[in-house]
Amino acid sequence: MTAPRAVTFDLWHTLVYLPPADESTYMARLTEAAVEVLAAAPTVPGATPATRSELGERFDEESRAAVLAAREGRSVTPEQQIQAAGRRLGRRPAPGAYEIAIAALLARTEFLVEPTASEVLGTLRDEGYRLGLISNTVGEPGRLLRPVLAQFGLERFFDVCVFSDQQPWTKPAPEIFRAAVAALGSDPQHAIHVGDGWPDVEGARRAGLRASVLFTGLQQYAEEYRAIYARERTGELDATATIAHLPELLPIVHRFLPAAP
Repeated sequence: MTAPRAVTFDLWHTLVYLPPADESTYMARLTEAAVEVLAAAPTVPGATPATRSELGERFDEESRAAVLAAREGRSVTPEQQIQAAGRRLGRRPAPGAYEIAIAALLARTEFLVEPTASEVLGTLRDEGYRLGLISNTVGEPGRLLRPVLAQFGLERFFDVCVFSDQQPWTKPAPEIFRAAVAALGSDPQHAIHVGDGWPDVEGARRAGLRASVLFTGLQQYAEEYRAIYARERTGELDATATIAHLPELLPIVHRFLPAAP
């Protein structure tokens, strides 16, 4: 029996995004939330007092370290980041306090959706493709992103959502792609991945997926985001295909994974 045909998608800057100015503000507020949690945390005996600026600097250092780990395919969760910053500062953040702060920030942030996402996802589902989401969740826990998907009616299209903070791996590790494809009941040669960056293209290649599609339509990144997450130029990415508009994905999927009769 032929394995089901599967298409997996990245989340940020593929389906959901923020304009550059709003993205800059959002990233700054993530750090501000961490500072509030660290400032409220009890200190261990003998800990050196720290200013709010120092609290933010320590957390940002842990966040950057988590991003570097992610580029190597290793998952460091937001909770692990805040706890590591606390240890360096001689503070004990309450477990889950940072997640609560992130949830409040997500709830008041006005995300935008790729305008044709529902149409494209719906068409693929109607044609019998199984759909998955594979997202690197270095800054936010994946379970808190489900309401963002639901807000735009996107969650209903996905058979599987794989968030890196719930896994040992991040994109570009091949394991996270293979785990998603296996959960969809498929195999790499019957799967295509779509995303906006190097971890998507390189990870799909390492995992042996049938094809990788680089989506450039939402690559208007904030400078802070680009410096941390999107440093590679599009021309350096060895994608099977590159598209600027999401509906352009459909003929590519049909070519590499023809729909069942």
